Amino acid sequence: MSPSQDYCDEYYKYDYPCAPGAQYYGRGAIPIYWNYNYGAIGEALKADLLNHPEYIEQNATLAFQAAMWRWMTPAKKGQPSAHDAFVGNWKPTKNDTLAKRVPGFGTTMNILYSDSVCGQGDVDSMNVMISHYQHYLDLMGLNRDDAGPHEVLNCAEQVPFNPSYKSSS
Repeated sequence: MSPSQDYCDEYYKYDYPCAPGAQYYGRGAIPIYWNYNYGAIGEALKADLLNHPEYIEQNATLAFQAAMWRWMTPAKKGQPSAHDAFVGNWKPTKNDTLAKRVPGFGTTMNILYSDSVCGQGDVDSMNVMISHYQHYLDLMGLNRDDAGPHEVLNCAEQVPFNPSYKSSS
């Protein structure tokens, strides 16, 4: 995921049309990608992020609010928030268990980044996030073992909650 791509998904053109010249690459403490995420977060925060995604870079308060909204808000009805999956408030359904989704850091990555890092096996993008998480556990003096076993930390084999729409264009 990189600023060299504009992350405009025409599938959402009726709800969250891409603004001319806007680029929806990852910005913020919990990076926001794609026009539909900028649109939904902008609606919730009453900021025109769809037409001005750069506001996230220009306004630290707005960036923090967007990160908190993303952390606490489920992407879709019936799905957990990243927070609930991370702290163990979420109880997986039978379908979640079959999809190898369990409470913990791996499912948190699945909720926030879906198939850009999850369900692809042992990929660098996922492992970098895990190593950063473990680094911060170390900095805070917390035991890495308390974060859970490898299958809780990763999302390599999880079915993504919200797979990317692959447009034909």
